[in-house]
Amino acid sequence: MMQITAWDRVQLARHQARPHTLDYITELLEEPRELHGDRLFRDDPAVVAAIGRFGTRSVIVLGHQKGASTTENVARNFGMPRPEGYRKAIRILHLAEKFGLPVITFIDTPAADPGLESEERGQAWAISSCLQAFLRAQVPTLAVVIGEGGSGGALALAVCDRLLMLENAIFAVASPEACAAILWRDAARAPEAAETMRITAQELLRFGIADEVIPEPAPAHLDASGTIRRVGQVLERHLEELLQLWHKHGPAHARRLRWARYRAIGLWHEEPVT
Repeated sequence: MMQITAWDRVQLARHQARPHTLDYITELLEEPRELHGDRLFRDDPAVVAAIGRFGTRSVIVLGHQKGASTTENVARNFGMPRPEGYRKAIRILHLAEKFGLPVITFIDTPAADPGLESEERGQAWAISSCLQAFLRAQVPTLAVVIGEGGSGGALALAVCDRLLMLENAIFAVASPEACAAILWRDAARAPEAAETMRITAQELLRFGIADEVIPEPAPAHLDASGTIRRVGQVLERHLEELLQLWHKHGPAHARRLRWARYRAIGLWHEEPVT
């Protein structure tokens, strides 16, 4: 049996035919209604939001949206949100809190938009505000990495009570190409960087960053409906567990658990060296 390398996973995570957030919204929600705009500047097509029924419960869904073609990718900025995308996410999160609705996020972006206009409009502030909003969210939150989870652009929508990952998804502080360019001044060494960075779902589960890896018996781009169906089943189970936790122990306790979860990542201890 051929072994799948970390670089193979990177290529699968980036495959253009993998199902995107709107595909999950269409398949998993009953009567979804898309929500637009940040009420400050404009709507960002790289971040989509919808309200609808998931099983027996009303939920709000947020996620990055790549395109299924070059034309759509250009229109959606290849799934790279601008500041208005993160402000839109914050607005929708506050809407969920107002009505007590759980929030599900789908992560699939190479990074936040690095352009000059985004920097001028406060990209770093928008991302940090989104992180803060999700850490303080007064409702249960679930995140699923369905493809590429790149840098702060992905993290902004991933600081949730539970983090799930598809088997061939990745989650990293930077792309393997960027890492190779920084470490070795050679982007061609990206496959080596991918192994070194430990960015696959299996590694992140081992580190305790991901809570569950959702199998892909066939890569998602070859079995989109089957993949979406499996994600829905796992989401339903985790959502039910979270709702029971919130109802039994209350929002304050659940938020403390969320805070402790992220404080525990990357803990270290020091030892004296002779």
